[in-house]
Amino acid sequence: MIKVVGIRFKKAGKIYYFDPLDFIVEKDIDVIVETARGLEYGKIIVGPKEVTEDEIIYPLKPIVRIATDEDKSIYKENKEKAKEAFDICLEKIKQHDLDMYLIDSEYTFDRNKLIFYFTAEGRVDFRELVKDLAAIFKTRIELRQIGVRDEAKSIGGLGPCGRPLCCATWLGDFQPVSIKMAKDQELSLNPTKISGICGRLFCCLKYEHNTYSEILEKMPTVSSIVITPDGKGKVVEVNTLGEQVKVELENKRQREIKKYNIHEIKIIEESKKCGGCCNSCKDEEIPEELKQLED
Repeated sequence: MIKVVGIRFKKAGKIYYFDPLDFIVEKDIDVIVETARGLEYGKIIVGPKEVTEDEIIYPLKPIVRIATDEDKSIYKENKEKAKEAFDICLEKIKQHDLDMYLIDSEYTFDRNKLIFYFTAEGRVDFRELVKDLAAIFKTRIELRQIGVRDEAKSIGGLGPCGRPLCCATWLGDFQPVSIKMAKDQELSLNPTKISGICGRLFCCLKYEHNTYSEILEKMPTVSSIVITPDGKGKVVEVNTLGEQVKVELENKRQREIKKYNIHEIKIIEESKKCGGCCNSCKDEEIPEELKQLED
């Protein structure tokens, strides 16, 4: 086991592990650490703990020092200078008539590099822009193109649920989200109802997917033959979240449908496909524009 602390450099950013060395540190302390792009200012989000080697990406960088008042002042000044740089870069983008949308800017702690984040439909030739910016700021310039999810994370906003975006408030990493998750949760396959303001599938589809997957493993599909307390019958409807099924009982006199909990039935003949009456079997009917929402 190896002792580490988890440090975040941006609000709702990814958490990285660092070696605390002999420093006495705890959660919410600001520190200066060595990273691949030089010294950086970060906040301890995960206090000292021990993890296995499999959880670490080597080389494990160390904490350089606990942030001093001077460090905090430099960090604050960097934020202000980055805002000024953002406005200047916007003007230069207009002058060069580049088809790109500037999202954010930041200095590294030691100001050895100034990074601009942008989105664009395709590739952008920004070589002349970089030359102009380097001449103005007298430091290394990096223009980094980001995706629509990162754009939403940086800008923020409110989701359809009425709450601030998960990615902008607490979600450190983006997880792959697929149409199958929406189908497993029996949601409408209308793109406007299952996509966020970034234009991609809701990140929250991932949250409950494991629960749905576990339930679906023991649930019969529609048209499966089951044994119930009232006899043999065919499944005509499935309520995954409620772990219930509706069964049409074998009764020659009249059509009788009853509802049962999953533990009350026994599957004797599983139907591989339910015949098109639920979202889970409609792969061929998924609109092309919905498929493009997947990551």
